[in-house]
Amino acid sequence: MESSATPASAQFPQDSQIWDSLKQAIATSSGFQRWQMEHRVIDQSQDYNLDNRVRRYLRETLETLAY
Repeated sequence: MESSATPASAQFPQDSQIWDSLKQAIATSSGFQRWQMEHRVIDQSQDYNLDNRVRRYLRETLETLAY
């Protein structure tokens, strides 16, 4: 019996390309740059990986909008 737990990048390679493109666009936006400057001191123990920073930025932005 085969496992249905295949990595998303293998299952949907176009999604990975779209995310990379979107991530780069977000990283160059003024909102992300400002957010990054504001969170620099807090983030000293956080991973500096761009993927993680963009995900955190999006999560915090959506939480703020939902509030």
